[in-house]
Amino acid sequence: MATRLRELGHPTAAVDLRGHGQSPKPDGGYDLATMAEDLVAVLDDVGFERAVVAGQSTGGNIAVDLAAAHPTRVAGVVGVDGGSIELSRQFPDWDTCLDALAPPRLAGTPAARIEGWVRSSHPAWADWAVAATMANFEILDDGTVRPWLTFDRHIQILRSLWEHKPSKVVPRLTAPLLLALADSGDSGTEDKRAMAGDLCAASPSVQVEWFSPGDHDLHLQYPVELAELLHARF
Repeated sequence: MATRLRELGHPTAAVDLRGHGQSPKPDGGYDLATMAEDLVAVLDDVGFERAVVAGQSTGGNIAVDLAAAHPTRVAGVVGVDGGSIELSRQFPDWDTCLDALAPPRLAGTPAARIEGWVRSSHPAWADWAVAATMANFEILDDGTVRPWLTFDRHIQILRSLWEHKPSKVVPRLTAPLLLALADSGDSGTEDKRAMAGDLCAASPSVQVEWFSPGDHDLHLQYPVELAELLHARF
């Protein structure tokens, strides 16, 4: 996406959130509001006074929080199969959500095995997309992996996402919100359609674009198309 956006004349920056990738890994601060504040520091450091902020999945919800807390720094928000995630609509209690969405404990799994899973699940993905997915892991000397984001910190983020209410935050946004959503053809798509409809009804600044067939990782499946959509809308 960044390559195509640069070709279209847009300066870009990507960030590993706290606890992810090469970023610092403090013990706390794994709630959406704190991670949104981290992004203000990123905007300052890269010299973006006002930016279109795009996030995938939970990252989209973080971008929504950033736009609500710092409206003068955000020219637009893009939720890539995210931004409209309101888990409490699907899971009324936290324990049910935790049981359904806790990540697998992959530490110690051979990297080659995980790469095989990724390739078999996404046979149309380019090699760079597979490599990008594998970058979620530190590959150890023995060939096994260790997720950069630890299990416990992942759960802290999941809990904050479960508590997040885009239905309350989005109507307060002054920046336009573009929801680029994946039509995966399952019951989850119907939940997303219902939520997107509610957000569009609550705010005239919300626009929705569907990608079908769509994978949750739309940025890996349709990178050029997403970049050109952002270019056209912003």
